[in-house]
Amino acid sequence: MARCFICDKTTVFGNNVSHSIRRTSRKWKANIRKVRAIVDGTPKTISVCTRCLRSNKVVRNV
Repeated sequence: MARCFICDKTTVFGNNVSHSIRRTSRKWKANIRKVRAIVDGTPKTISVCTRCLRSNKVVRNV
């Protein structure tokens, strides 16, 4: 299962509920991207969610 390196966001499970209130299981997947970033002064490839990327919590290795 994919997990964000910064905030530990991962897949969440729940139910689809139809109009007749029948329930089937479903999952919401986090929008995870692999990026090259600076971690502890060295460039590494990490999995990060797009919200952490947008909010500049990751220092990109350009």
